[in-house]
Order: sequence, then C-alpha cells, then structure tokens
Amino acid sequence: MYLDKATISIKAGNGGDGVVSFHREKYVPNGGPDGGDGGDGGSIIFVATNNLNTLTNFMYEKKFYAQNGENGSGKFCSGKKGADLKIELPCGTIIKDAETGKILADMYEDGMEYICLKGGRGGKGNAFFKTPTRQAPHFSQLGEQTKVYQVLLELKTIADVALIGKPNVGKSTLLSVITNAKPKIADYNFTTLHPNLGVVKYYDKNFVVADIPGLIEGASDGAGLGHEFLSHIERTRLLVHVIDGSGYYGNIPSEDFKMINNELKLYNKNLSSLPQIVVFTKIDLISNLEEKISEFKKDTKFDGEVIGISSITNKNIDVLLKTIYNKLQTLPKPAPIEPELDELHTEDISSINIEKIDEHTYRVSGGYIENLQRGIVFTDTASSGYFQYRLEKDGIISKIREAGAVNGDTICMGNLEFELVD
Repeated sequence: MYLDKATISIKAGNGGDGVVSFHREKYVPNGGPDGGDGGDGGSIIFVATNNLNTLTNFMYEKKFYAQNGENGSGKFCSGKKGADLKIELPCGTIIKDAETGKILADMYEDGMEYICLKGGRGGKGNAFFKTPTRQAPHFSQLGEQTKVYQVLLELKTIADVALIGKPNVGKSTLLSVITNAKPKIADYNFTTLHPNLGVVKYYDKNFVVADIPGLIEGASDGAGLGHEFLSHIERTRLLVHVIDGSGYYGNIPSEDFKMINNELKLYNKNLSSLPQIVVFTKIDLISNLEEKISEFKKDTKFDGEVIGISSITNKNIDVLLKTIYNKLQTLPKPAPIEPELDELHTEDISSINIEKIDEHTYRVSGGYIENLQRGIVFTDTASSGYFQYRLEKDGIISKIREAGAVNGDTICMGNLEFELVD
C-alpha cells in the first residue's frame, strides 16, 4: 500500500501543576513553603528518514499526543518532564497547517528534525511565590494546557532523475536494469501504481532515479493515475522522457512526446522547462532507428539528446547512464521549500479582548487573561488578592472602563464573574 498524503492530529504534552507544600520537620515549627514546580510537557518532533518511502504508517494511526509533565511535589521536588514524541517521516515530506494550508517545514534531508509543537510549561510551586511580605503562600500555578492541532503531510519524492512517459513504454523495466529497484512489470497499462525509487551506482558516484506512473492525456485535470503523482516530479533536476520507439502498439513517438509535455505544462509550467533526455526503448524491435530519431527531432523541434536503448539486451544502457551523469554535473540541486509559517502554535500571553455582551455585561478574554488565571487559586484569599492587584497594575481595569463599563457591571473572565467596583 502506497500513501503520499495524510492528515493527523498532534498535541504536545500538558505542563504539570505546581504544588502547595510546607516543610514539616521535628523541631522546625516554621519550615516555610517547599512546593516544587510541575514538569514541562513533551514536545512533538518530526524526524526525516531515508528508511521510509511512504506515509502508510499514518493510514490508521491518526492521533499523536506527547506525554504530559508530572506534577511537582514537596521538598522543592520538580515534576518529571514529559517525554518528547518523535514521529518519523520519509525524506521529502512537507508538513502543512491543515487549517490554512500553509507550509510549516520541508523534511528534506535524512536526520532532519523539526519541533512542531513545544510542550506546555510546568506550573510554579508555592515556593516560587514566597516574598518578604508573603511568607506562606497557599497557592501554586497550574501547568499550561496544550491544544490539539491538525497537520497535513504531503510526500514529494526526492530524486535526481524522473522517468516519465506514457503507460507501458518500459520505464519500470529500465529502472530495474539501471538500479537495485524491483518494480512490478507487466505488459499492460498502469502496471506502476506509485512512484518507485532506485539508486544508480555510477563508478564511485550515486544518483537517485524515480519511476513515475504513466501519464495520459488529461492527466493534469485528473485523468488516469498520473495526476496523483505529478507532484513527485517537482523536486527532480532532470527528466528522462521514455518513449516506445518500436510503434508496436501503434503509437507515434512525436505525438507521445508532445502530449506528455503539454500535460506537464498544464500542471506546472516549471516542469515543462526542466531539462530532458529522450529515450527510445525497445530498439531491438526497430530496424531504422536513426531514421526514426531524425524524423522525431524534425516533428518535435527537440534539440536535446535522443538515445535508443534496449532494456532486454542492455544495448546503449552505458551510453544512457553516462549521458545522465554528465548532465547532472551541470545542474544545481533543488533547494528545500521555504516555510510559510514559523510555528504551528504561537504563544500568546499579551492579547486582551473586551467584548460587550449586553448593556451591563462585558467579557474579557485573550492570552493575557488565560496566562494570568493559570497561576491563580481563587479559593485562596492571597491568590485572589494577587489577581486583583495584577488587573489594576497592568491596566486591565482601566481598559475595561474605557470600553464603557461602569460600577455594578458584570465582568466575565473565563469561568470567573465579578462585579466592577472602585
């Protein structure tokens, strides 16, 4: 089973809660607060590997949640950090925000790591809140709660050379001859149902070749199987256009060439501008090869190299490999796709939104409120007093009044409601 697109849900681990604890020991009547901090949650990390060439692992497993951080404990003991979750992807996988479609990362090289979501921060224990005027704080901070996000994974094969052409022209057979790949081969259309990769060892050098499923007329609009895999050609540096030169199935080489290149242009203009080498296959069935090549160049106005080969007898295979290798030496390697978003989750601890619900009710929300409330225990007098102090000191009360609220109006902040007074 081959899969080159998948949507999965990911979630970083929640931060552990800080703890309220006081030192208790014989002969130490006033030990003071010793509550430890909660541990940070685990992060979601994607890792590129050459050991995979499909996204089949994500066909049934769709949820990937990192481990939560542990709560703190007494004696200043911090909670254990949640384990990071590393998710392996085939090299060439692009990670997108499923909601916006914007690119987060291009997993281009083997071993590359991308931290997609950072774990939630652990909450502070009550020892953190001790001050000269607050010797025994009876409150601590909750750990940061993380959210679930969806990402779209798209595999775009990374190969130096792409074999393109109509179905059943000999691409898979050629790949099996020049590389160690073992693609399915049969004498009917659409034998190849997904891109096959192989590595060519040319003296002390290597280059990667991809066999792209056969293209037919209308492929750029979704006809046949080729449309699903045209994206796999986008990273290649060189196209080897394989054409059945024998005419055994009644095809006309020049017409095949024009049709395939037209589909490339319709799908992506950049593809049609990639350098090409034309390969006439099955020349063991051709008696007038030079004449056919000359006629082909005249009809198509193609001024590149046209090489006739036979994958059955291995005729001119060495000439083809030398031509491909020499051409690759003149072509730059494609650069990774630039990300469109820096982060999937951007931490917000400053935004303030004030909304008038009715004549005497206002709702206050935003990153500032969420972050502040995370460290408040409203059943504790000192903690509640600290919350009121921060609202005054940071100018939130002033902003609420500027929005039109007056004494006696109801202010909603998360699950908290209170009456505005001087």
